[in-house]
Amino acid sequence: MRDVAKEVYEKMKVGSVAWIRPVAAKGDTLPLFQAAHDSVKQLAEEGLITIGEVKRQEDGLIEAIRIHRLA
Repeated sequence: MRDVAKEVYEKMKVGSVAWIRPVAAKGDTLPLFQAAHDSVKQLAEEGLITIGEVKRQEDGLIEAIRIHRLA
């Protein structure tokens, strides 16, 4: 499984904001995307990003995460 959060982080410039979402064309599914939240939390703990918002569906699955790159 690919690390969506790490891919988005590496493409961002310092100070920018981005939404992380599953990409069906790359084989992402909503259930598999839930692991991206763990990866985002790890990047935040390392001080590389801040988590701005986490959008959830009615069933509780995460559908998008907004991050801000600090370093």
